[in-house]
Formats: sequence, structure tokens, C-alpha cells
Amino acid sequence: MITASQILGIPIHATTQNRARLGPICAELGLDRSVHPGVDADKTAFSMYVPEVAAALAAEAGPCEAVIVGIEAHICVTQTALDLLARGHKVYVLADGVSSCNAEEVPIALRRLAREGAVVTTSEGFLYECMGDAAVEEFKAVAGLVKKSKEGTREVLQTLCKM
Repeated sequence: MITASQILGIPIHATTQNRARLGPICAELGLDRSVHPGVDADKTAFSMYVPEVAAALAAEAGPCEAVIVGIEAHICVTQTALDLLARGHKVYVLADGVSSCNAEEVPIALRRLAREGAVVTTSEGFLYECMGDAAVEEFKAVAGLVKKSKEGTREVLQTLCKM
């Protein structure tokens, strides 16, 4: 999703949960701020709707569409989604982009978020909805990215469907 966001021009707002105790965002994500614009904030709140993120979203004209991926689907992901929904934003939660140290928590959290008004979908579903048409300039790059990550996505979704 990080590469797709760059292709589609989607800013990435990332937070760390208590960086001093739990460490920074993992380097494997390759979240290079010179390439990927957006907020990078540390927090102790479980929701990532912190002042830095709120200010970035307020700079947009009207409610935004937010795509959420992250760990602890039943805690940070849920509280962030609920905060964004309460403020009138459209929220997408990518089922293949969330996790939990207790795997059984994920489907429960996703069902709750869908009931609360979030759009629970997959990364592939979101990307194609975002593009809307194969004639867009970004289509070839995004379709290639989807194809490249298809096996990993399939494995995650098969695991989720068993729960």
C-alpha cells in the first residue's frame, strides 16, 4: 500500500505507539518522508487521531477519505476508525492490512467497524475502486503492483476467512 499510495498520490499519516518504549516504525516499511508526504507522529493514545493528524486532515477541503492499515485491529485500528467516523470522514479499513497479536480479534473488530459505518474491504478492492477506470494513467503501475503481491494477499485473506 505504501508503493500504491505513491503511485496514486495519497499522503501517508503514520503514528508510533509510545516510540520511547516500543520503538520506531519498522524500517522494512520503507516509509521515506522524502518520497511519501504526510504526518509522522508519536502517541500514547490508542487512536491515531492525534493533534498532528487532525491538523493534516483539517487542511483538506471538507471530510476526507481515510484508509487504515495497522496492527492491533481491535485497539488502535478500531479507535482510529471510530474517531474518524465520528468526525464525518469516510473510512476504509483494509482487511488484509490489519492484524493483532491475538488473531481471533481481527474478524471481530472488522465486523464491528463495518456495523459502525467503515468500509471493510481488501487492498486490491480499494485500489481498483480508487482508480475507477482502467484508462487512468496510474492503472498499469497499480495493476502490476497488485499482481506482484497477489499471493501474499491471498494467504492473508485465506487465514481471515477461516476465523
